[in-house]
Amino acid sequence: MTPVTGQYWRLMMLPSAEQLPDSLVSCPQWLCWREQERDGKTTKVPVNPTSGNYASATDPSTWTDFETAHTFTETGDAAGLGFVFTDDDPFVGIDLDDCRVPETETTLDWAENIVETLDSYTEISPSGTGYHVIVRGNLPGDRNRKGDVELYETARFFTVTGDHVEGTPTEIREREDALETVHAEHVAPDDETADSENERSTQEGSVDIGDEQLLSKARNAKNGEKFARLWRGNTSGYESQSEADMALCSLLAFWTGGDHDRIDRLFRESGLMREKWDEVHFSDGSTYGEKTVDRAVAGTSEVYDPGSSPAEEAIEPEGSSTDPSRTGSGSAGRSVERMESLHGTIENLNRRIQTLESENTRLKTELDEERARRKALESRLDSSGSDSDSWWIRVWSTVTSR
Repeated sequence: MTPVTGQYWRLMMLPSAEQLPDSLVSCPQWLCWREQERDGKTTKVPVNPTSGNYASATDPSTWTDFETAHTFTETGDAAGLGFVFTDDDPFVGIDLDDCRVPETETTLDWAENIVETLDSYTEISPSGTGYHVIVRGNLPGDRNRKGDVELYETARFFTVTGDHVEGTPTEIREREDALETVHAEHVAPDDETADSENERSTQEGSVDIGDEQLLSKARNAKNGEKFARLWRGNTSGYESQSEADMALCSLLAFWTGGDHDRIDRLFRESGLMREKWDEVHFSDGSTYGEKTVDRAVAGTSEVYDPGSSPAEEAIEPEGSSTDPSRTGSGSAGRSVERMESLHGTIENLNRRIQTLESENTRLKTELDEERARRKALESRLDSSGSDSDSWWIRVWSTVTSR
């Protein structure tokens, strides 16, 4: 594989439609992104190209066509373009991090092997230190990330640079078999790793079964479809990813017996894991992830007991009035619902605060401008030698001050 020349990570090039695969450009699943500092870390946040407000990878009303997103990036407050993967499209995105040296334009062997195996459209990431590969296919298995390799097929957006890697196809190809190969070699746990994880979780957890067996039980429970969606990183049905984070942690709290460390460890293997998980968000020094796990455990009053009733009955007994899409049963299910609702309310309030702060800034700017205009008029009035001019200036100043 021959590296692309040029330094996108410094120039922040904006790709044209001609630089990208037609199958991608024709989909109305485009948004923009900008960088934000959060607790000392830089993160990429999605932006709605039609409003300039925050976008969501699970809300189609915040996406648009390529041309609109492209125009907004050129003229608006955005750093680049992004494409959203959904259940309705055939695309899978493979994100390879920390595998390219920008200064020498060289690639680590493991990443070069993946790119060559997938043999589909590949571009350099915005940082210049990684690659994005897009293929047609279906994500195999349940695990979608391990180390510096992540695979996404829904409810995620990829930054799109158009900085095509020379020697790779310019179109997105059907690569089902290659995708399974990459997943098996770089993402799926090998037998030794699985045995090690199972042994460690048996020693640490209050539920005396290994991680893989526990996850299997969670997927096969009556609400297993919901668990599987969240585990893959699909946040459909939730107003924000934070609500989806809480929902998955609540499910894990049930299955792990409320084991904080095990919930944290398992969550990090899920498709919902992101940088925000380790960011300090609270005055007591707690990270977002720590507080989410604490709240999930506090809201779970019933947990899985391998020695008693079957898991399916324990989590959702016959005759339960609990919504099947929710976690738990009885008081446990209602507690989880209340926690999810509270988390959603907090997120909505934060968004409202951001909107009000923006409006306050706009009004302050207008007020400052008006004060400057009035000051200029008063200065003109003081220096004017014409009574007529002075009279009209007084009238204008009086009218505009009302």
